Amino acid sequence: MKNKIIKTALLLATAVVVQSCFVAKDYKRPELKTENLYRNQVVSTDTLSFANVAWDKVFTDPLLQGYIQKGLDNNLDVKIAIQNIVAAEAVMKQGKAGYFPTFSAGADWTHQELSKNSQFGALLQNRSTDQYQLSGNLSWEADIWGKIRSNKRAANASFLQTTAVNQAVKTQLIANIASTYYQLLSVDAQIKLAEKTLVNRNQSIETIIALKDAGNVTEVGVKQTEAQKYATELIIADLKNSIIILENTLSILMGESSAKIDRNTFESQSNQPTITLGVPATLLRNRPDVIAAEYNLISNFEQTNVAKSNFYPTLKVTASGGLQSIDLKEWFSANSLFANVITGLTQPIFNQRQIRTKFEISKANQEKAYLQFEQSLLTAGKEVSDALAQYNNETYKLTVREKQVDALNKATDYSDELLTYGLANYLEVLTVKDNALNAELSLIDNKYQQYKAIIQLYRALGGGWQ
Repeated sequence: MKNKIIKTALLLATAVVVQSCFVAKDYKRPELKTENLYRNQVVSTDTLSFANVAWDKVFTDPLLQGYIQKGLDNNLDVKIAIQNIVAAEAVMKQGKAGYFPTFSAGADWTHQELSKNSQFGALLQNRSTDQYQLSGNLSWEADIWGKIRSNKRAANASFLQTTAVNQAVKTQLIANIASTYYQLLSVDAQIKLAEKTLVNRNQSIETIIALKDAGNVTEVGVKQTEAQKYATELIIADLKNSIIILENTLSILMGESSAKIDRNTFESQSNQPTITLGVPATLLRNRPDVIAAEYNLISNFEQTNVAKSNFYPTLKVTASGGLQSIDLKEWFSANSLFANVITGLTQPIFNQRQIRTKFEISKANQEKAYLQFEQSLLTAGKEVSDALAQYNNETYKLTVREKQVDALNKATDYSDELLTYGLANYLEVLTVKDNALNAELSLIDNKYQQYKAIIQLYRALGGGWQ
């Protein structure tokens, strides 16, 4: 008995030692070109990125800050992502337990009736037997080729991938809430402008009627001016309808039923934050979707290690023992003890090509994961370039639009005076006033588009989840 114990101990010790003989490769990040991700004409040498600024420092409106926090707490997409993390964490814990043996225990009773015509039934008078058994079964596999280690790393990478996906959901949610809030403010400003314009339109009707009575214009001029007033009323109606839709959208983003949204004014918003892009390589650590894509690559890399290890022998140790007796009274006596230990190497030879098929599939999945990782980085660079171009364009358009609005407002004042003295016709006045209103509405939209570009740039750089 002593010799058997020594042999078993030596075998187990040997198995532990050979666990260091891994054939599994260690993951190394592939070489990715990042220098021109923002386009050649956008050169950035900043050590810090706009993405490293906390979202409450980017969006300083107290009401907006409250809505973003409420969205992070209540949004259903975020809650779904959290449950995905819980499930991934359970899988990760299972991967960590791969080094431990499995153990099961059971108790059973076996009753057997032998046939009189059977080989043993003809010899035995008592052809009815009962057997009682209480047993435990233990199994352990030595991680000679790194299979268990790779499974553990794959599970851990999958967990971190799920966490990164959750961070991406939060980043997009913050961007959506901020964008919708600023759009609400811009529509409020447009309604305020349109209602002010409507007052002027009513005054214009009174003026054009007086001019008609004086014989300076015809009834056509009166009707055209009235039509211009009605067009302004339609603009206001559409804008107010947009308010309801935007409020409903913002409510859903916060995980609430549709309701009125309290907000500040567009004019009260603070200046835009300082924008620094950071070097393109920072996207690898800031963009949650890029981070998730790399963890997906790591998981598939480790699964390829697992598939490769299946070509090699496995060393397993199985043991069972317990109490076994045909007499219930003697079940727990020393004579009822039994035990056995089985250990050995198993080398697969023919298995209908299953191992090679799994390996080839895992290699293909690994290559696909690499391409997805590369694609996510290229997409991130494009989004940064797009958002920056949009911001620069809207900033330029603002300066030009302000000049346009100033010129058209002056033209409106001049045309009213000229019409009064009969030096201009009503069509010229109507055209100038329509152009002035459209320009002022566009100016407000330009300001919103500039805010939106900042928000998109912040998200594109990977901001919001830190």
